[in-house]
Parts: sequence; C-alpha cells; structure tokens
Amino acid sequence: MNKKGPLYAIFFSLFLLLPGCGSLTVLNPQGPAAKTLSDTIILSILVMLGVLAVVYILYIIMLVKYRAKKSNEGYIPPHEEGNKWLEATWIAIPIIIVAFLSVVTVKTTNAVENVPADYKDQKPLVIYASSSNWKWHFSYPEEGIETVNYVNFPVNRPVEFRLYSFGPISSFWIPQLAGQKYAMSDMTTYLNLVAETQGDFLGRNTNFSGKGYAQMEFTATSMSSDDYDKWVKDVKSSASQLTEDKFKSLLATAHVGRETFSSTHLTFSPPPGEHSEHMDMDHSNMDHSSMEMSNDEHSHQSN
Repeated sequence: MNKKGPLYAIFFSLFLLLPGCGSLTVLNPQGPAAKTLSDTIILSILVMLGVLAVVYILYIIMLVKYRAKKSNEGYIPPHEEGNKWLEATWIAIPIIIVAFLSVVTVKTTNAVENVPADYKDQKPLVIYASSSNWKWHFSYPEEGIETVNYVNFPVNRPVEFRLYSFGPISSFWIPQLAGQKYAMSDMTTYLNLVAETQGDFLGRNTNFSGKGYAQMEFTATSMSSDDYDKWVKDVKSSASQLTEDKFKSLLATAHVGRETFSSTHLTFSPPPGEHSEHMDMDHSNMDHSSMEMSNDEHSHQSN
C-alpha cells in the first residue's frame, strides 16, 4: 500500500483551493487607522510564530535526544525535585508575552478610537450611518443629503461615522480603512477614519443579523475634494427629498439598491439620544460655529 497517497491528495486539494483565495483586504490598509490595525495583527502573528518556533524546536530536541534506543535500554532517570530557575522561567515568559501584547493592544485601541494624529487640525466630516434589515443609510447633516448602500467622502479628510441601528445589532466595517464598530438601536457609537488614497472600498455588516446578512454590503468611495463638492451639488439639484413615508417604506423593504436623496431622515427620525429640534435647522446653510458647538458637546459626552 502506498502510504504517500493520502499526503499527495491533500497537497493536490490545496493546490486546487488556494487559487480561489482572494487577497486579505485587512492587510492592505489605505488609511492610518487600518494601517495601525494591520501592523498590530502582523506583530501578533510574528509573536505567535516565535512561540511556536521555540516550542517545536524544543519538541524535536527532546524527541531526538531522549528517545528510547538500545544504548539506553533499561535506563531509569534519577528523581528530581525540580529546578526553581526553570520553573520561574517558563512562568515568566508567558506573563511577559501577554503583558507585551496587552500594552500594544491598548495603545492600538486608543489610537484608532481618535482622529489620526496627522489630521487633528482638520474638521471631521460627520456622517450618520444607520442600519436596517438589510441595508445601510448614510445621512450627511452638513450637506443635507442622504444615500442608501453607498457612501462618498473626500480623500485625506477625517470622517466621523456616528452609528446606530433601526433593527438588530449590526457591525459597521470597512476593512481597508478602519476596524469594525457595532451599531445599536438604543445608543450612538463613533468611528473615525481617513482614506489616504482615492478609490472604492468594500464595506459590510460583520455581525450576523438574519437571513439578509450576507447581502448587507455597501461601497465606500473616497474622492478628491472637488469631485466630492460636485457630487453634493448634483445630489441637491437632482435627487428627490426623503419624506417620512418614503423612509418608512425603505425600512420595511428587505433589500434595496443604491438610493440618493436631497434631504435626510434626521429631521423626523433623529438618532438615539438626540432630539429632532436639533436636526430641524437648514443643514445646507449650517455655519461652522454650530458644527463646532456640536463637536464640543460630543467631546464632553465622551469624557
């Protein structure tokens, strides 16, 4: 019987399956937040590979050096009470590894929760991202427009997504730009990101929320400031307004395509914890002082 047959079969199966694997977008960052997360993932993998390498090397040494053979047949090793230095070493090493990864994780989490350091002098673009079964609604309070299942924003400008849900808990994730953050029905969460290259990026819900979960994807497009301003102007001049009845119809429809509106649902259906009177202002004429005051209120709430 050919004992190598099953081994050849396994390698052949891998040869057929591996070409179907796409590139890992999470390891192809296009923004500072995603770059921080990617570096942390790679560092963690390297640490784990180092641990495995030491374990396997010691395992092989023990198998070769202390295996049973004719020259030591009948050998009985002496009884040992233990070695305090060895015991201290194999207790200390895991503690050091866990402590190191904990410090890295805390620093990474703090970094991605805030506006990237190189962009702190810029005013973030605020976009409300709300989920419903099974779609994403993106509301632009400054521009007074809204989109469904796609979101546009300028390149090299910080974007603050304010997340909540009209249904079950969802998870907002654009792998090449930032980590995931939950969207819930009774609170608003915040996600900061910056795209440093122009292009289209896949976004999706990563939290299982029912039968339409697999189709709950959207496109995030970063574009130049001029193209973004032109797009906003086109939407205001050509798209229809989002009425309360239309919005209720969208919420009740399981799957819809890309939709664009020249007003938002924030005026009649405000996010959790925010009152409609704060949303009734003319968003298209919102001055910078009003937005700065809103951002100050958010900062106090975060603190």
